[in-house]
Amino acid sequence: MNVSHPTLPAAPAVRRRSRFTPPRVGVYAFLLSAALFFLLPLYVMLVTSVKPMSEIRLGHLLALPVHFTLEPWSTAWQSACTGLDCNGIRVGFWNSVRIVVPGTILSIFVGAVNGYALSFWRPRGAGVLFAILLVGAFIPVQVMVYPLVRVLASVHLFSSLPGIVLIHTIFGMPVMTLLFRNYYASIPLELFKAARIDGGGFWRIFLQLMLPMSVPIIVVAIIMQVTGIWNDFILGLVFAGTKNLPMTVQLNNIINTTTGERLYNVNMAATILTSMVPLAIYFISGRWFVRGIASGAVKG
Repeated sequence: MNVSHPTLPAAPAVRRRSRFTPPRVGVYAFLLSAALFFLLPLYVMLVTSVKPMSEIRLGHLLALPVHFTLEPWSTAWQSACTGLDCNGIRVGFWNSVRIVVPGTILSIFVGAVNGYALSFWRPRGAGVLFAILLVGAFIPVQVMVYPLVRVLASVHLFSSLPGIVLIHTIFGMPVMTLLFRNYYASIPLELFKAARIDGGGFWRIFLQLMLPMSVPIIVVAIIMQVTGIWNDFILGLVFAGTKNLPMTVQLNNIINTTTGERLYNVNMAATILTSMVPLAIYFISGRWFVRGIASGAVKG
């Protein structure tokens, strides 16, 4: 006996999504144009810095070098003239290192202590103090230059390395305080109370408990302060003095030196050398910056 089985309806065909939908094409077009916009100047700087001046005078801005040379880089680092001195931009590099290292450490430490005190100890007038610090973060640097010059001159710190380090510590303190206060606001208050019950004081709780828990936000603070202090121009120009001029000021002196022939390849090489530290920090520590922000830098 033949038993007829009912035929099952055919499964609907699954339509494969096209990889080139109009929204996706638009996104890729925007990303490509943005990448070209930011990378084209870097490309011009790189190819110009490895060309001899005879090729640069031909006017082919985007052309690859026919005669590749690293002499402009050597000149920019060792013997380019920054005014009357012809010792290259390496002098400014080591000056920037001497400014950035203590300036970053001090500003982060002061900001961490302020954020810790405002979050957990909450002294009298903490809200007013925090509001004053926030206002200080938005005051233009130019407004405070002259008063700070007079103050530093009165204590014999003007045009000195300790003076420029102190200036960067002062200007970095409001933002660092805001970062650490918001980060500590995401830490349960019960943890602090338990440490107090165990007999912990202000500095013991900070150094042994809070500071080890602050690694993500410390990474964010280091990235912000190192890049900010390294890229600074006006504070270094005014407060550092002639013997401690940072790399950005030295770069300006190299480019604006008008004696003899203007060497565009040396100028481009000096510019890339000056920007290498911030670029390296962004490329290497970019993901750590995002993680630090996501772990509490914008909470509270």
